[in-house]
Amino acid sequence: MAKAVGVGGVFLKAGDPKTLSAWYETHLGIGRVHDQALSFDGPESTGTTVFAHFPGDSSYFGEGPQQAMLNFRVDDLDGLMAKLAAAGVRIDPRREDYAYGRFAWIWDPEGNRVELWQPAVS
Repeated sequence: MAKAVGVGGVFLKAGDPKTLSAWYETHLGIGRVHDQALSFDGPESTGTTVFAHFPGDSSYFGEGPQQAMLNFRVDDLDGLMAKLAAAGVRIDPRREDYAYGRFAWIWDPEGNRVELWQPAVS
């Protein structure tokens, strides 16, 4: 059957694409392919890739008119959050824990709310 089999990329508009790409490389460890493109080593071996729709009035993406939110699988949520706090990254103090993993949220320098997910160990 011909069908989509996963996410091939996420593309966002940015006021300063080079600077925003450098921020994601520095703070989340996503490798740079060229000036404005980042790439994971892949393939991902833990967790699933989720494609979900939220109601138009959802506040899950944070305040403001944000229409999309990135969710990154991470290997050590507590360690990464400590690193981000030390770097002065804006962090939502809320955390959520579920049977399928732990979640935290940050904002990038252009005000985009970003979700971080450490999948539960099976």
